[in-house]
Amino acid sequence: MITDFGGVPTLFIMAAEAEYGPALRSRIKPLMTGIGPVEAGIETGIALSQLNSAGQLPKLVVSLGSAGSAKLEQTAVYQAVSVSWRDIDASVLGFEKGTTPLLDLPSTLPLGILIPGIPAASLSTGSNVVSGAEYDKIAEDMVDMESFAILRACQKFGLPLIALRGISDGVEELHHLDDWTRLLHVVDQKLADAVDLLRDHLSSGRISL
Repeated sequence: MITDFGGVPTLFIMAAEAEYGPALRSRIKPLMTGIGPVEAGIETGIALSQLNSAGQLPKLVVSLGSAGSAKLEQTAVYQAVSVSWRDIDASVLGFEKGTTPLLDLPSTLPLGILIPGIPAASLSTGSNVVSGAEYDKIAEDMVDMESFAILRACQKFGLPLIALRGISDGVEELHHLDDWTRLLHVVDQKLADAVDLLRDHLSSGRISL
């Protein structure tokens, strides 16, 4: 499960087999969590707990996959500079929308490690597939269904997270599954290129943990 990646013990995480194309398969073997924040949180938490018990925690976690965006270039890869959780809303109790009641965390959580040479964007995680006019309600640049949950699991173990997302859809409304999957082969190659760049930066020490 752990990959010695550029000299750094790394756990790669992905949600769906459809996103795990031949380019990534030739480079990494990720933990596959399933789609959505519940599956991502459960599977990441279990995996990290087991690794911790075995004394084999990674030094870095890298989440890879697709994202939707009505703003960003389709099929391009972006690294998340921050992650928010769009599902939670306890504002009727006086809490800011996007924050968990009685948990001392802001609505937007920054990601501390950035890869030189890969554009950064803000990311919103939620349990719904966003399409069409729904993007107007979201301030962040791109949307996915797993990263916030993975980040919270990583925080429990004090681990840094890098989230890389290729934009698979967003400029047109989604109607069928293949509206999401039709560009994933392009995203696969571009994510693989980003993974190569990360490995080079880790190997050279330009990214230090």
